[in-house]
Amino acid sequence: MKRLFYLFTALGTIVTATHGQIAPGTVRTKIAGIDVIAYKSGVKDVVYLRGTLPAGDAKDPADNPVIASLVGGMLDRGTTKHTKDQITEMLESVGASIDFSAGDNAAEFNARCLAKDVPLIVSLLAEQLRSPAFTAEEFDRLKQQTVGGLKRAQESTDFRATDAFTRAVYSSGHPNRQASPDEKIAAVQAATLDQVKAFHAKHYGPAYFTIVAAGDLDIPALQAELGKSFAGWTGGTPPVATPKSAPTDAAKEQTVFMADKTSVSITYGQATGLHYGDPDYFALRTATAILGSGFTGRLMGNVRDKEGLTYGIGSSLKNDAFTDGDWSITATFAPALLDKGIASTKRQLGLWYNDGVTADELDRRKDNLVGSFKVGLATTNGLAQSLLLAVQRGKDVSWLDQYPDVIRSLTLPQVNGAIKKHLNPDQMYLIKAGTVPGALPAAK
Repeated sequence: MKRLFYLFTALGTIVTATHGQIAPGTVRTKIAGIDVIAYKSGVKDVVYLRGTLPAGDAKDPADNPVIASLVGGMLDRGTTKHTKDQITEMLESVGASIDFSAGDNAAEFNARCLAKDVPLIVSLLAEQLRSPAFTAEEFDRLKQQTVGGLKRAQESTDFRATDAFTRAVYSSGHPNRQASPDEKIAAVQAATLDQVKAFHAKHYGPAYFTIVAAGDLDIPALQAELGKSFAGWTGGTPPVATPKSAPTDAAKEQTVFMADKTSVSITYGQATGLHYGDPDYFALRTATAILGSGFTGRLMGNVRDKEGLTYGIGSSLKNDAFTDGDWSITATFAPALLDKGIASTKRQLGLWYNDGVTADELDRRKDNLVGSFKVGLATTNGLAQSLLLAVQRGKDVSWLDQYPDVIRSLTLPQVNGAIKKHLNPDQMYLIKAGTVPGALPAAK
């Protein structure tokens, strides 16, 4: 078994031939009501399958914000035909895997296998999606594990800062606004098996369901297996239409005090109102990468390398695949360096905001973004993920061929104009989580 695992891991990293166009080699069909996208790559023996349907927390009932996540957590815990252990044994015997998850907007799966085992994996996927067992024993176990995970997350300064940030920048009812950890724990404890079953019956089905397959595929055989395994399945509901986040009345600066922590995490930013692909999105994304992407970003070069004030710092656009998203700087500081670190961060933000980026920075970053994008297409899993992300973001598969030209066509006025148009440092929220000097624990 261990030999199979290592063999499979190595095969999964083989570089595919991505020098040509992706779209012409992609076969997109409707099978049993499912949008199926298949790409036969140059890799041998390995196949990745990924899928998504709009059954995330955006569709949770008003009185419980965790039902969708619990449904996603139950999918790999047995079906009406096979127990959890039986499914695990079947997968392990061929060195394959299937993972399920549910996020704010979508439920997803990620599967990998050898080419000869595609029929088995397709049949198991269909079985787990269509007829989960929903046993009381596994549901109780999942609830306990979920509560444990939430309690552990509350010990992370990074999690606490980013979690509180969502409630500062997103208005009530927006999918990106997270219920607090304590609210989620209470919701998990109150959740019932009937609620989980009802959610699955209502929102899971072939409508609005997308499956992407890439690798050493026999595409007609894959299509036949999907048609057989998913035949007769009905249902599914459309994505939730979400209005853009409204302004909130949250305090612009907040502290989440956590005792006995060696670092303080900050999240500093605002909602953008931008959805992936909107006008100005890629201009702002490129500008943001110049400010704070990796070791070549201004933030790392100055706040960390020159001033030695932080363990790590960066800026990004996030949470915009399905809805309007946010822009933020995240950083970690030693408590004694917190004030100096925040001051340095704001200084770099001000220079970037007021003066913009340079032509040389833009040229280098465009090359970097295009290169990183192509690297992402160079593995079978990366190709499958990129195809799925394109569809999730409302694009056709041809977007993978268009993206490099979109980035290369950006001009300096576009990039610098997007910064001023969509951001305002005076309107940003600063969240600090950890043992913040001078702060006191919240009253209980």
